Formats: sequence, C-alpha cells, structure tokens
Amino acid sequence: MRLRSVILALGALVALMSIGYALQRGRMLFDEDDAPIPIPPDANEKTEYAFARLRYPSFRGGSSMWSMRGNWTVDYPKADRQFVQGVRRLTRIHTRSMEEVVDLESDAVFNFPWIYAVEPGHWDLPDHQCKKLREYLLRGGFLMTDDFHGTFEWDIFTASMNRVFPDRPIVEIENKDAIFHVLYDLDERFQVPGIIMFYTGRTYEYDGVEPRWRAIYDDKGRIMVAICHNMDLGDAWEWADHPRYPERYASLAFRVGINYIIYAMTH
Repeated sequence: MRLRSVILALGALVALMSIGYALQRGRMLFDEDDAPIPIPPDANEKTEYAFARLRYPSFRGGSSMWSMRGNWTVDYPKADRQFVQGVRRLTRIHTRSMEEVVDLESDAVFNFPWIYAVEPGHWDLPDHQCKKLREYLLRGGFLMTDDFHGTFEWDIFTASMNRVFPDRPIVEIENKDAIFHVLYDLDERFQVPGIIMFYTGRTYEYDGVEPRWRAIYDDKGRIMVAICHNMDLGDAWEWADHPRYPERYASLAFRVGINYIIYAMTH
C-alpha cells in the first residue's frame, strides 16, 4: 500500500512538471509544433533599431518547478520576432526583423539603446553585471522588464536591482508621464495575462493580482528602467497570431512595447 502511494505521488509530480514545462513552451492548449522559428531573410539588415533581449544568470533558489518556469529564454524567439513585425507595421522605425541576444559580460550592450529582460523575477545579477547595467543606464540606455509576478518574484528582482541602483527608488509611473503618450495614449491600461489564464481561469499569477507600471528615473526625470510587474506582455506578443488569445490583450501589449521603444529613442 505504501509503495502504491509512493508511485502515485511520483506520477503526480511528473504530471505537474510536464504541465509546468508545457506552460513555459505554450504547447498544450496552443498546440505549437517543434519546428524551429525560421530566420527572416533580412535578418542581418543594418537598421535603425534592433530588439535586444537580455541574457542573465538565474536565481538558484526556490522549488524546481518554479525554477523550470522562468529564465531569460522564455517566449524566445517567437515573441521577439512577432513583436518587431508589429513595430515595422505600426511605426516608421527602421526595424531589424531578427532579435539580438545581449549580456552584461561585454561592452556590446552599449550598441543597443533599448533592452528587454523577461522573467527578471528569476535573475541573479553578480556585482560586476550590476555595475555594467548601471553604467549602461546612466549613459542613456533603457531597460524594459516584463513577465514576473507576485511578492516572491518581486523580491528576487529588487535584490539585484537595488545593487544596480542602491540610491534610486522604484516608483509608480504617473498617467501623465510621456512614456504613456509618445505615440499611443495609454491612460486606460489593464492586466495583460499569459496563456496560463487558460489553465487557471485567472489573469494573474501567484499573488500578483494588480498590474503595476513602475520605473526608475535618472536625475533629469528620464525613465531608465520601465518595470511591467504582474503582467505578461511577452506572451501577448508571442500568441497574438493565435485565435484563442484575446485581441484586447495583444493590442495593449504591442502599444506598450512600441511606446517604450519610441520613448527610449527620443528621451
């Protein structure tokens, strides 16, 4: 009887791990196949703007299930490539069709005025990377963070960010801020959920019920770090072409990302 209980428990654990993996890759409900995302024919075009995704070292704590769900590769590369197609169609920004993966181990990051960090509730930046990120931002760079949820992931995010800027607070972005009005007026914002909502029936994850739009500013009032907490814009970019994913969420996600790019390139 005890052996049977152990076998059932192990089976349940394997099932939960499979669900977690499927949620990360989006393959259960959305029936994504294993074919690689094609490289665009103009992938190496020299352009005004390129989407830069931040590669970072991951936090080693937490449960194995939690760790499996998040790292810098989440939604990569489909979200990046679909999002830049939106930038190309909806703006006049000369945009490269293929993303660039950057890290804080070299000075190459300074070639990109705008970088995107997904799941920063899973990052763990060593001191030398914190120093490099601080330099990048103070020299005019812009960081957008997205797809992390609840108190636990917020604490992990701020553990690194507070070492990047121990002297600067994280504050709420006011509706009147230019970042919400450079192209689209975004006074009416709402929580953009990931596809996990199709499994849980909720638009939020963990205890992250309220979407929060936060930032770190420089001395001149420019946003250096735009923090999208308790939402998943990356999933909205990735699944915008799927009939099951609601258009209203995808539309807001594209508008937010485009506003952040234009703000970063004009402020």
